[in-house]
Amino acid sequence: MATLHHIALLLLLAAAAADALTPDGQALLSFKTAVLRDPDGALANWNASDADPCAWNGVSCSSSAAATARRVVALSLPRKRLVASLPASAALPSSLRHLNLRDNRLFGPVPPQLLAGAPALQSLVLYGNALRGPLPADALAGLAYLQILDLSSNALNGALPDSILKCRRLRTLALARNNLTGPLPAGLGIELPGLERLDLSYNRFSGGLPEDLGNLTRLQGTVDLSHNQFSGSIPASLGRLPEKVYIDLTYNNLSGPIPQNGALENRGPTAFVGNPGLCGPPLKNPCSPDAAPSSDPLVPKDGDSSSGAGSGKGKKSKGLGKIAIVAIVLSDVVGILIIALVFFYCYWRAVSSKDKTGVAGSKGSKCGGRDCSCFSRDESESPSEQYDLVALDQELRFDLNELLKASAFVLGKSGIGIVYKVVLEDGLTMAVRRLGEGGLQRFKEFQTEVEAIGKVRHPNIVTLRAYYWSFDEKLLIYDYIPNGSLSAAILGSKPGTMTFTPLPWEARLNIMKGVAKGMSFLHEFSPKKYVHGDLRPNNVLLGTNMEAYISDFGLGRLANIAGGSPYVQSDRVGLEKGQSQPSDASVSPLVSRGSCYQAPEALKTLKPSQKWDVYSYGVVLLEMITGRSPAVLLETMQMDLVQWVQFCIEEKKPSADVLDPFLAQYSEWEDEMITVLKMALACVQANPERRPLMRHVAETLERLNGSS
Repeated sequence: MATLHHIALLLLLAAAAADALTPDGQALLSFKTAVLRDPDGALANWNASDADPCAWNGVSCSSSAAATARRVVALSLPRKRLVASLPASAALPSSLRHLNLRDNRLFGPVPPQLLAGAPALQSLVLYGNALRGPLPADALAGLAYLQILDLSSNALNGALPDSILKCRRLRTLALARNNLTGPLPAGLGIELPGLERLDLSYNRFSGGLPEDLGNLTRLQGTVDLSHNQFSGSIPASLGRLPEKVYIDLTYNNLSGPIPQNGALENRGPTAFVGNPGLCGPPLKNPCSPDAAPSSDPLVPKDGDSSSGAGSGKGKKSKGLGKIAIVAIVLSDVVGILIIALVFFYCYWRAVSSKDKTGVAGSKGSKCGGRDCSCFSRDESESPSEQYDLVALDQELRFDLNELLKASAFVLGKSGIGIVYKVVLEDGLTMAVRRLGEGGLQRFKEFQTEVEAIGKVRHPNIVTLRAYYWSFDEKLLIYDYIPNGSLSAAILGSKPGTMTFTPLPWEARLNIMKGVAKGMSFLHEFSPKKYVHGDLRPNNVLLGTNMEAYISDFGLGRLANIAGGSPYVQSDRVGLEKGQSQPSDASVSPLVSRGSCYQAPEALKTLKPSQKWDVYSYGVVLLEMITGRSPAVLLETMQMDLVQWVQFCIEEKKPSADVLDPFLAQYSEWEDEMITVLKMALACVQANPERRPLMRHVAETLERLNGSS
């Protein structure tokens, strides 16, 4: 009898313990009962005997002194391999604000009852599961506080319900990679004014793009509407979106001319491919006269029988009369004959003047005064007979004779010449780059280009101070930057030359910032908005305090004008004093296909762009933060640095495996290193349109401290 009383007492105590668990905990336990498999033991400590669920894995509660007043505000169990069907008979805790069950193995529909019990929900993230069925329209209508809705990479179907417009606080709407169909709700761009991210890609949405999408002026990053079945024309209102927003409309059924305004202007073709009906720039498919709006509304289109003279005479105005056609042909023939006569007259004067003097331009002839021939070269096309050093800086304190008498040391060889360190008699040190031979007839072009480069002044760009031009010698004179290249600072010099000390994190970050500022200036604020085209650690020099200086911008064009070979020239100049062997004798063309620093599009074109520079900068960032050489990786592992970092991330390797081991001592700055790593990966995206502007990169890095 005592035993029976004892058992009854235990049962009462167990029931009391279960009753002691808060209602929020009981609601979560109903979710646990729906879990079929939990291979990682994510729910192992979810016990009914606990007073509240606040210590359970993945559960967060509000702060309160009284245990009974603590409410569940977040449930976050991403990537736990949970196999479950969301329970339809139970509701989430009414206090829940954040639910994140991304990258699990949830299946079945999204039960409306489950969401209806959590009206305060602010973020709902179910990305990367196997959920199917339509979106719960009624439940969405009740989520007035919802800000983030990410249901991407599931198997949801049906239409996007109009009730989504009730979520007026929504900032993120991500429904990519589902089977959603039908048109977008009318008023999407008006009812969701706070939307910052919109990703509807890889569905089967159809119908036209709503005109009101242009009202979403807070959008950021990429507006991804690609891989759907949208049809009709592209609304010009999309041009009202922020200009930094990338609009991806690829692989739809859109047609007609591409509007050229605002955010749609100056976009590359990669934003519009896969729409055979689209025409006009930037696509190579020209628009027909019927598709493109006429620049003059008074000009009738083909097939329009009306004209400004009235419809009654339309038939007579369709073509030109025979007399008019004959007159036009005769005038063309006469014009051609006049041009031919002028040409032969000029040619005869040039030949006859040579016959009279033996050599064109000799003393006593009219050609000597540059006035005898229609083809005589303008005086401005060639330099003066008296070659001299041309100063681009009024404070230049030396002339050509002093430069040629100075001691010179070979600093290195690159794809377009040799660079010398030149020490003048007064101790002033300059860097002199030799260009190629020939090209004398293009002096004026060279002069214009070099003077424009000389006007570029920025704390992170090497300044061009002077130049020298003659038929057999062309020199560029720069400020000398004393601490060598970034390449040597990252990876060290050749074995046995010096002790290598890796750069500390603060120095690396300051160099990153300096290069970003310099490139941003070149792209947006320099006189000609330059493209560097060959940014790499060898072209980043380090000053006395390890500040960064970008070198060699504009060099490719100057070398082309000067007539130099794109490869290294032999050293035959009379700068013999104190010459030493170059520290870097690598030979490479200025723009080489397949270079580790060149963007993927370099395989298709040799014309660099600003987006090409952004990719190169991203590789430089990766090299600085990993301490690994792209070329060495390519030789040893058959993958370049970008591929290697992406592989490490996909394999979920720890950050210690990716970052330079020397940086491990700066663990307090690991968050900054990860931020830089993310920025680098943004810069090296394969799609050039998705790479950030250098100005945005510089602004992001500037917010990092880099010092304790």
